[in-house]
Amino acid sequence: MKGIAISILFLLSGYVALAQSNNQSQPNSLKPNLPTKVYAPKVSKKKKSKGPTYDAREKFYDRMEGLNKSRRKSEKAKLTPQYSDFQYFGHRKPPKKRAPEKMKYCKICGIRH
Repeated sequence: MKGIAISILFLLSGYVALAQSNNQSQPNSLKPNLPTKVYAPKVSKKKKSKGPTYDAREKFYDRMEGLNKSRRKSEKAKLTPQYSDFQYFGHRKPPKKRAPEKMKYCKICGIRH
């Protein structure tokens, strides 16, 4: 009789342990079982060439040359009357001089011309 009781006790303890482990793996509102994503960069399948390449240096110098060219061009544009002469008020052409009764409000500079 003792042997049967002991075997039933072991079977029940194993069943209880199994039931508890199943409850922990179930998702709930506190610990949802969401899939995890890997945000690591993908490995490229291209073979890397052996030895250094100097394309990056040449591309850098090309970009610097283009930047300097655009800066020289913008400096040259600032010398035009549109930017250097105060009578233009930010307009491309100087505004017309109108009689005081015919002046209009300008949307660009906020002055009546």
